[in-house]
Amino acid sequence: MAQNFRRYTSNNVGTVAATIMTANSYDAVVGISLSNVHTSAINVSCYINDGSNDIYLVKDAPLPVGSSLQVLDGGAKLVLDGTTSDALKVVSDTASSCDVWVSAVDDIST
Repeated sequence: MAQNFRRYTSNNVGTVAATIMTANSYDAVVGISLSNVHTSAINVSCYINDGSNDIYLVKDAPLPVGSSLQVLDGGAKLVLDGTTSDALKVVSDTASSCDVWVSAVDDIST
């Protein structure tokens, strides 16, 4: 079976939560990178909304100037459920301050 690798990006994420990806099936997130592109330190949050609840992967994590955060490490993976339209979201405490890169595998099972 072929793997459908995907990338999702958003630049200059700010104080309004950005939806980076919404599951359309069972999708596996294999990497999330958050980078501070602002001129001062920021705090970022990354979470999944399952249609009813926000489940935080990291909340108000400090990012010094010029740094990045790998939200998933050690080979960790997340499975998002398309039947509930799980959505991966990122928000910063500072306007236009965070770049996001997500690597995922689409349609891992039916």
